[in-house]
Amino acid sequence: MNTLTLSRVAENQWHAIENDLVVGRGHAARRLDGRTFLSIDTWRDAVFDRLAAAMLADLADQEAPQYTVVDETDRDLTANWERAGFTRERRESEFVVPTELTPVDAPSGVVITTASEAPLRELDRAIRAEIEATVGWQTMPAEVLPWQGGTRPLDPSKYMVAVRDGRYVGLVRVATMTRRPRIGLVAVLTTERRHGIARALLTQTLSGLHQAGFEAATAEVDETNTAALALFDRLGAKRTGGSLELISRPGRV
Repeated sequence: MNTLTLSRVAENQWHAIENDLVVGRGHAARRLDGRTFLSIDTWRDAVFDRLAAAMLADLADQEAPQYTVVDETDRDLTANWERAGFTRERRESEFVVPTELTPVDAPSGVVITTASEAPLRELDRAIRAEIEATVGWQTMPAEVLPWQGGTRPLDPSKYMVAVRDGRYVGLVRVATMTRRPRIGLVAVLTTERRHGIARALLTQTLSGLHQAGFEAATAEVDETNTAALALFDRLGAKRTGGSLELISRPGRV
């Protein structure tokens, strides 16, 4: 008779073992924003169920929600997590954005330029405070680094900023360590929105990437962010897929 045993082999790792063979693995990763994301690797639903239950039980003392991310087309994996008590929290669309486009001028009085750390940090704090007070930072793209204030260094080389009267009012963050550059974040202070600053930031940044030899960039946008979706649509971005973020809240499993 086959006996399935579960073991927490490390602080954030679990194994399901049958006949001395590992038939399933679970992992918990704590992200920089403090949220814990779970993943399970097994081809058997019954093993998935046992691993998910064991992981949630072991992590229950954290008294915090647990998360996972699945491809929107993976119905079987989504069903497995929902069977474990997870519910859908948000959907994120993935886009490919062309870089060969005509840069748009910034509005009068605004200059698009490279960033310096001190004023960039000040803008970073202000934008985060505005986002947390409204839609919440959890609606930001999954690839965007969370809080970078305090002692965590900022890398100005990854940013272009919009400046008005010597004050940073908008930014775009670009990661270029991937096959295609990734637009990690586009943000403008509330008082400066609806003047074309975001579009100027993006088009000038994308044009610079084109000059550097990149034909396209990627971006992720929360499906509820209609302004960002409209902006990328105007730039000719093509949706290539999406992901679902699921959540398990304490006491709901």
